[in-house]
Amino acid sequence: MRIIAGAFRGRRLHAPKGNRIRPTIDWVREAVFNMIATEVPGARVLDLFAGTGAMGLEALSRGAHSCFFVDNSAEAVSLIRENVQLCAAQDRSRIIRGSAASAIRRLGSENELFDLIFMDPPYGKGYIEKTLEIVGAIARDDALVIAEQHIKDKPPLVPAIWRKDRERKYGDTLISVYSNS
Repeated sequence: MRIIAGAFRGRRLHAPKGNRIRPTIDWVREAVFNMIATEVPGARVLDLFAGTGAMGLEALSRGAHSCFFVDNSAEAVSLIRENVQLCAAQDRSRIIRGSAASAIRRLGSENELFDLIFMDPPYGKGYIEKTLEIVGAIARDDALVIAEQHIKDKPPLVPAIWRKDRERKYGDTLISVYSNS
């Protein structure tokens, strides 16, 4: 697993042992960033269900202003810390251990707003729908949410604040891009 482009290009990230953390594979991550390339420079990014932090670090590598990484797993938070240090991105990163819902409430109380929100939750548990219901509270106008799910997962019911702009299949992965504009 490596950073595809930008300032950290070619850096090999620490990967998880076993299959409890499922990082987005390189070629899917590259396809996602090709879809949103013009939105990344200067963006404030939120990487929910961050796992290894690869999505947020790719955004930082491509010129995002900052990234907040959120994961509930101690193992994932440790990996994210290692990978942020590997990329020397500590000054533009904040790591939060906790659920997506609790992090969204916390960030909302701190008046944080984001331009790009990545979410790659565990498959088949309805987290995309639940998170779309609350993440609008910390999304700037014209924000994008990029959600990853298994192609066999039930499509989420999308709250009225969000509109699905694009959807792409990559093997057994489905990437959906939502906007609030």
